Amino acid sequence: EAEVPVVPGYHGESQDIEILYMEAQKIGFPLLIKPVAGGGGRGMRRVNQLSQFDEALTLSRSEAKTAFGDDAVLLERFISGPRHIEFQIFSDHQGNTVHLHERECSIQRRHQKILEESPSPFLDDSLRNQMAEASVRAAQAVHYLGAGTVEFIVGENRSFYFIEMNTRLQVEHPVTELRTGLDLVEWQIRVAAGQDLPLKQDQIRPEGNAIEVRICAENPERGFLPSSGILDVLEFAEAESVPSRPRIRIDRGFEKGDRIGIHYDSMLAKLIVHGEDREQALQTMQYALSQTALIGPESNLAFLQKLVSHPDVIQGKADTLFIDSSLPELLQTEESVPEWIYWACAITYLKSEQQQALRKAEHSNNPHSPWHAYDNWRLGGMEPHRIAFRDQQDHHGELRLLGKNSDFEIITESC
Repeated sequence: EAEVPVVPGYHGESQDIEILYMEAQKIGFPLLIKPVAGGGGRGMRRVNQLSQFDEALTLSRSEAKTAFGDDAVLLERFISGPRHIEFQIFSDHQGNTVHLHERECSIQRRHQKILEESPSPFLDDSLRNQMAEASVRAAQAVHYLGAGTVEFIVGENRSFYFIEMNTRLQVEHPVTELRTGLDLVEWQIRVAAGQDLPLKQDQIRPEGNAIEVRICAENPERGFLPSSGILDVLEFAEAESVPSRPRIRIDRGFEKGDRIGIHYDSMLAKLIVHGEDREQALQTMQYALSQTALIGPESNLAFLQKLVSHPDVIQGKADTLFIDSSLPELLQTEESVPEWIYWACAITYLKSEQQQALRKAEHSNNPHSPWHAYDNWRLGGMEPHRIAFRDQQDHHGELRLLGKNSDFEIITESC
């Protein structure tokens, strides 16, 4: 009735296995099984042929029951070359509705977003306008109030279909804020207070390109399984601004010394950048990620650095299947560890040992005894400390350090 296209499929109430089996054959393959109560891709299963249907249905229902307490599913046709594109909308008590343009969220792992950007490199002006108008119609059809996100799947043939509406601000809302210069949380408060929307549609004028990545405590090499532990180091590039808006923005929920547990989402921070065009935004993101340091739990930081430098991402060709199809090359770690990393680790370790030796000496019967000293002195002359390393690629190396007052001389072997 709202003239919002939906993916062909089965959305009926009956969950009888025979009916689902019959509807699946009507829709054709490949198709998707999706939990009715779901979100974030949990419980979603792709079925390429009829013989896979029973097993996929069992797995989808089981995961849906565990995650949402409801094992009801729906069936939808799988769209080839799929792009995930969403529109931010706002509605007020007076019946006004506007959109704040799109965000493309096609780059996903485990059906969950990992990189979002605006504008979409896939849309032309005509398709963008059609989808924006459909988003507004969808919100108006249900008399929507507040902030919402209307999400679409777009096929390689540029047909688009409504998939869901998120009735909240989403993780990626800073992308819209950087392009529009608007504070969407402020808009929510104004609407909740009964005020009119601050701007009309023709007053919303986004500028440039914005990109967001999600920095998570997870291991891409183990299927993006969450990781836990103490954040020994968490450093970001310094936030930067130009006269009208931020150039680099960091939204974080943790700081150095925090413990990352296993009971909540693995996201640690969001890194958002803005540029005059997409090329500049990507370059800024590459720089910002290179200036980010995280030591402690395993993370996706190195994965993100490779992701934003991948030719398909740079050329705007990545669809929702990109991560799965490109995972081996995104996980390659051929680059050698810079020597300064070894030097910093060795000196930090050595200074820690020296401080520990000093503390032990202070509590001994003879604090000034040379036997308490953690230095290079030996009877036959100065002997360097030897510190061995093994990196994640199982490369071995050794550093030899000679202490000179408060300085160190580093004698390197292959690392």
